[in-house]
Amino acid sequence: MHWYFVGAAVLIVVAQAGFGTAAVTRCWIPPWVRPRVVRPKLWGWGGLTGAVGWSLFMFLGPLRGPDAALMPYALGGMALFIAGLVVQMTGQRPGRRPMVPPAPEGR
Repeated sequence: MHWYFVGAAVLIVVAQAGFGTAAVTRCWIPPWVRPRVVRPKLWGWGGLTGAVGWSLFMFLGPLRGPDAALMPYALGGMALFIAGLVVQMTGQRPGRRPMVPPAPEGR
């Protein structure tokens, strides 16, 4: 069962890195994300950063085993993954601002 998890983790990380590489080099964004992304290269760099962080976390942390000596590196990988998500969010379109009704004119 362990190898199923490792195989699934490798597929997910490779897909994320592939989408990031395609966004950085070709400005290609997956169709389900395309309507929201306004800066594809920035979104791609976030995807690459997230893929590196996610792989560090998984392969030095939970999938490696109970090795406490590598846990700081695994947690650093999780921080890198979160930083990649933040970079990807900055590449997306900002949300709508609420409509503010016009102020009534004074008498």
